[in-house]
Amino acid sequence: MKEVNAVIGGEGNGGIIYPELHYGRDALVGIAIFLSLLSENQLKVSELRSSYPAYFMSKAKVNLDLKRDVDGLLIRMKENYSKQNPIAIDGVKIEFDNSWVHLRKSNTEPIIRVYTEAPSQVESDDLAKRFLEEIETNS
Repeated sequence: MKEVNAVIGGEGNGGIIYPELHYGRDALVGIAIFLSLLSENQLKVSELRSSYPAYFMSKAKVNLDLKRDVDGLLIRMKENYSKQNPIAIDGVKIEFDNSWVHLRKSNTEPIIRVYTEAPSQVESDDLAKRFLEEIETNS
């Protein structure tokens, strides 16, 4: 964030980083920004929510044994989806027309996290299941 002079950052778990205050994750900062947006625009939460498209997220994980070449697996997944121009920052993110999947090796546990987002919960869950199966067959 310092390198690119980011105004704000965050993670899927809700951790917000607001460099104007400090470079640590801070949930209260996220709440303050959210409440400020509502106040400045005189909006109800439901009005703000309805202004955004509906997407649903699925989170899954693959437990790894120490024999797996996780980095090699992520490279293969990137190669398998080269037509989608995967993003290889912090794992592999593959974007489709109206959905995406992010495969990320944990730095603290022997797992690969699989995050997906799609226009419905069923589509998001199905996409996660598809990639869990692909990871198992590509190991």
